[in-house]
Amino acid sequence: MSHPVLPIVYDTRSWPGRTLHALDTFVLLSLLLAVTVMVGVVSAQVALRYGFNRSFDWADEVSRLAFVWSIFLAIPLGVRQGAHIGIDIVVAKMPLQAQRFLRRGGAWLCAAMMLVIAWAALGVATEQWDEFMSVLDWSVGWFIVPVGVGALLSALHLVRIAIQGPSAFAAGGAE
Repeated sequence: MSHPVLPIVYDTRSWPGRTLHALDTFVLLSLLLAVTVMVGVVSAQVALRYGFNRSFDWADEVSRLAFVWSIFLAIPLGVRQGAHIGIDIVVAKMPLQAQRFLRRGGAWLCAAMMLVIAWAALGVATEQWDEFMSVLDWSVGWFIVPVGVGALLSALHLVRIAIQGPSAFAAGGAE
């Protein structure tokens, strides 16, 4: 395949690279499952509501939960290849050595912030774990768990970027 769905943007010959790539593959498959559930439930709900004047009482909660999971699972996949928006007008004008230093320093800072977010999400999910959704007998904490998972996986990619430097893979641009 000339354009893989999950392009290799870092060295996968070492065990950390292979482990990170395996995590990325699992996250991609989980993301596809979440989107499939979301689209399937919403489509079925619309067909039932307007076609048969019936509905699932749990469709709103399941589709909202799948949406939240899909968003926060997609974030680390964007971080891994530099697909998120960045403004580098000033950095791009600096000497190459200063650019490398600032990009790696920024990656360390962002990784630290992602770890703080993951830790806070764990705390919030733990506090809310005994609260249940209005229709389903599922914890409301399941809405917070993907925030922590996405932040933790983003932190892993940012640490990799801080150590190895940004990948040469270009995710695309607006130019």
